Amino acid sequence: MRIRLEGNRAELTLSMIHLRQIFTVTSMSRAFPDRNRARNYRLYVTITPRKGH
Repeated sequence: MRIRLEGNRAELTLSMIHLRQIFTVTSMSRAFPDRNRARNYRLYVTITPRKGH
């Protein structure tokens, strides 16, 4: 599954910590600056379910 995360750097970092607890992260893009909000970024992540979840 590919998902897009949007937020400031702290929110993206916290989101990645939580995602890695539940899913296997197979790829992650760099943080792209959001065009409309100066302090926000977007990040694209590809994840798969972990075994046993």
